[in-house]
Amino acid sequence: MVKNRTEIDEKYTWDLSTIFPSDEAWEAELSEIMVALEEASRFEGTLAQSGHALLEVTEAYLALARRIDTLYVYGHMKNDQDTREAKYQEFNAKGKTAYAKLSQVFAFYEPELLALSEETFNQFVKEEPGLEAYAHYFDRLFQNKPHVLSKAEEGILAAASEVFSAGPETFSILNNADLKFPTIRDENGKEVQLSHGNYITFMQSKDREVRKRAYEAMYSVYEQFQHVFAKTLQTAVKTHNLNASVRHYGSAREAALSRNFVPEAVYDTLVSAVNKHLPLMHRYIKLRKKVMGIDDLKMYDLYTLLGESEPSFSYEDALAKAEEALAILGEDYLGRVKKAFSERWIDVHENTGKRSGAYSGGAYDTNAFMLLNWQDNLNNLYTLVHETGHSMHSAYTRANQPYVYGDYSIFLAEIASTTNENLLTEHLLNEVDDDASRFAILNHYLDGFRGTIFRQTQFAEFELAIHQADQAGEVLTSEYMNALYADLNAKYYGLSKEDNPQIQYEWARIPHFYYNYYVFQYSTGFAAATALAEKIINGSQEDKDKYIAYLSAGSSDYPINVMQTAGVDMTSEDYLNAAFEVFERRLEELETLAEKLYA
Repeated sequence: MVKNRTEIDEKYTWDLSTIFPSDEAWEAELSEIMVALEEASRFEGTLAQSGHALLEVTEAYLALARRIDTLYVYGHMKNDQDTREAKYQEFNAKGKTAYAKLSQVFAFYEPELLALSEETFNQFVKEEPGLEAYAHYFDRLFQNKPHVLSKAEEGILAAASEVFSAGPETFSILNNADLKFPTIRDENGKEVQLSHGNYITFMQSKDREVRKRAYEAMYSVYEQFQHVFAKTLQTAVKTHNLNASVRHYGSAREAALSRNFVPEAVYDTLVSAVNKHLPLMHRYIKLRKKVMGIDDLKMYDLYTLLGESEPSFSYEDALAKAEEALAILGEDYLGRVKKAFSERWIDVHENTGKRSGAYSGGAYDTNAFMLLNWQDNLNNLYTLVHETGHSMHSAYTRANQPYVYGDYSIFLAEIASTTNENLLTEHLLNEVDDDASRFAILNHYLDGFRGTIFRQTQFAEFELAIHQADQAGEVLTSEYMNALYADLNAKYYGLSKEDNPQIQYEWARIPHFYYNYYVFQYSTGFAAATALAEKIINGSQEDKDKYIAYLSAGSSDYPINVMQTAGVDMTSEDYLNAAFEVFERRLEELETLAEKLYA
């Protein structure tokens, strides 16, 4: 039975009193912030008066944003620990309202700044030395100048934003609230209602008939609603292309990647490198066939464990194992990890009403808290190490950067977390001495690589193709997307579309296709992390120092430059090839163990 929160030992809960000592203190801060926001309206129209005025407005804006970050995080995490509590639902909503008010009050900021001539701006910096601290911040804003429209045009786009979000919002409502999935029989012959939540559990079942029933039942629903999903996705794609066009970008991809100042070549290099290495994917699929004893392997056979079992870890054992694996990063890093583990940064166990999943959060002035829903298994050990990677990234950034650079782009975020996962894999492989455990760890790694680098790049290819097709005047019907997706899937997995007819509808259930060129960053992040982990494990102290410098950089430089300094050129194929070398090496070992254990 899932416990109520009051039944959870306090040591397994995060300590949010380090943010605000009480709810009353939070409410007092909210009141003060709302007053300060009202007073800040006086800044409108003053920014261009002088260098001193620009500095004053900039610092006022950032100071309020910093306070609202802390306010929001408290309410958001209080709500996440038990989503049934109306009080914290209200706190969470009020935090969002404060952000909206901040945006409204300072809506003038960017247009007034970008209206300055280069000569005037340089004169302001010369007369007000305090502006130099914000040089990169201003540079990022000015980079966007060619794509900022007139005040009237920006107002029209802002007013239309709710209309533009109709595609993803309709998808979300239909997919999460309105779809009704059939019941299927589980391993025990019991009728169970299929859902998004239990689908992956059925796909991991050792009973092939259960996997088949879940798979066919799931996709029968998406087949039924394929035309509606085609329309919602087409609407989202058209919105991305329209916004890119009116803002004078060459494509939606250029517009999306420019937000993080990532060259489009990074995307193309990823797709090219992954396609070159598809034979490795096909080789792994062949190994699955052999170990599972299935000649006619289907898409529903890809998620079950190849081995008989996996190692199990209690939470306390997982903490110790994580510390062992991460000690390679040095005393300072390990000290921060121990602080996170011992000073209640982590909300560990599931309780009634608690948000599902896991994340790392917090704000510039708080601890880098983590939310888990712990289960005693290998996957949860990896989740702990993954979220710890995010939290250490945040902790180093906040300790070494001012607030203006105290965050980092999503392009960089997954690198820290998956570097930790790679370090854990290497540590576990170095210490296990039985073939079955080693087989399970290798299987876990290769499945993670397949699901991230290969699968997310397949998604990236599909996403690029549908945007380009719409831009060229192609109508994105369900028939068009079914055929496109089926061909891509066959290419990636080497499994024929004729033998796997249901997979043509998978595009309809992927929310990431509405995120506007988001998914490729999972692949680039995992590959860069693999390359960095290899440097940390086999390189010099300088390589470790460069890694810590990456964690400490925040947004003080462009993401590509940050990674270049860390030793990874993400415009080159080299980091991707290095990742595939690790995959192949571990695949070879799994093949050898399979011969030994399952011949």
